[in-house]
Amino acid sequence: MGTRSLCFLLFFLFLGRCCCQYEPTWESIDSRPLPEWFDQAKFGIFIHWGVFSVPSYGSEWFWWYWQGQKLPSYVFFMAKNYPPGFQYQDFAPQFTAEFFDPEEWTDIFAASGAKYIVLTTKHHEGFTLWGSKYSWNWNAVDIGPKRDLVDELARALRQNTDLRLGLYHSLFEWFHPLFRADAANNFNTTLFPQEKTLPELYEIVNKYKPEVLWSDGDGDAPDKYWNSTGFLAWLYNESPVRDTIVTNDRWGKDSICKHGGYYTCTDRYNPGHLLKHKWENCMTIDQRSWGFRRDAKFSDYLTIEQLVKTLVETVSCGGNLLMNVGPTHDGRIIPLFEERLRQMGQWLNVNGEGIYNTTAWRAQNDSVTPGIWYTWRPQEKAIYAFLLSWPNNGYVVLSDPIVSDSTQVVMLGYKPLKWDPLKPSGLQVYLPTLSPVEMPCSWAWTLRLTGAA
Repeated sequence: MGTRSLCFLLFFLFLGRCCCQYEPTWESIDSRPLPEWFDQAKFGIFIHWGVFSVPSYGSEWFWWYWQGQKLPSYVFFMAKNYPPGFQYQDFAPQFTAEFFDPEEWTDIFAASGAKYIVLTTKHHEGFTLWGSKYSWNWNAVDIGPKRDLVDELARALRQNTDLRLGLYHSLFEWFHPLFRADAANNFNTTLFPQEKTLPELYEIVNKYKPEVLWSDGDGDAPDKYWNSTGFLAWLYNESPVRDTIVTNDRWGKDSICKHGGYYTCTDRYNPGHLLKHKWENCMTIDQRSWGFRRDAKFSDYLTIEQLVKTLVETVSCGGNLLMNVGPTHDGRIIPLFEERLRQMGQWLNVNGEGIYNTTAWRAQNDSVTPGIWYTWRPQEKAIYAFLLSWPNNGYVVLSDPIVSDSTQVVMLGYKPLKWDPLKPSGLQVYLPTLSPVEMPCSWAWTLRLTGAA
């Protein structure tokens, strides 16, 4: 064999090894390192939007609760407000999105301090927000807005912000005849994933190149039915986003909190302690629903104090926070959602140093003083202590840091503070007397400790 032929052979052997680094097994898929950007990001925005935004009553599971479980409140709501024979599909023309302004959305998301977004491209109802070839006449290009909503948001996001694009996709669909046929066969047939789910997944990855792929809705089917490891092997080996893509753990009924790029475990998951595996707390500003609800009460919405507390606790325990908003059927992010997002951004403008690019410290919360959570920035060897409430005695005790003569304490957004060492360990930090206008922020405060162990 000539030198040139040998070079070509070695090149193709090397190329083959690179292209097939991950095999379609969980052992191999789980060995892939999580792209570094995701752990550094800490905070993202979830967006639940679809045909369920039209009735905007009760939950984004409206169709299932009405037609599947036939819950009395949903049945009564439909009987009272819609004519006999009205079907869920009749809501689709009313999903109009006439006020959807992707640049306005991205401005709000950027102002929140989030580093990535996750848009529901298809929920369990099966309606796709892009003109999918595999969802004929049940997508936002064929009916309703007559627009590719995914493409519009992706373009605005990339043209106007540094936020990363994430796409949510439901594996199953409640009432799709192919899925129901497979379910009746105990998932021994795979018509639905082969004809619908997998083609859609390849379609959105190749077309929109997301950096988060948020899978959901296994329909009680195992990952083998969905060919999840086969798809993920392609995603990690050959897809256009193979180097940066991040995935979650919802790839079959037995995979959640066990397999995948990061764990979500359950909705609104917040363990309160450090986990060995990277995780994400996906939660909602409206405590009762992921989609927009016209029947929501003011008390249903979390306050900014509660949201900041959730962010701090999540990051201190090594997680990311994915905070959800539900737009209206006509494409508006209601003022209350916008206010919460902008408030979070105001807080992060002052305190983000202790959130972004940090890791969990050896103690997650203080062992003596309640309401204090810690993070750690290895590059600067800085400890960050978050005070969720302002003490009324003029000082705060941090029992876990080990101080030295060179220890310095600074309140982010303010200036250095005085402190005294405590025995056997810890320190007492003296807080300044400040008027509300002098406060660096309004909801939770961060102390940065350097020169401490």
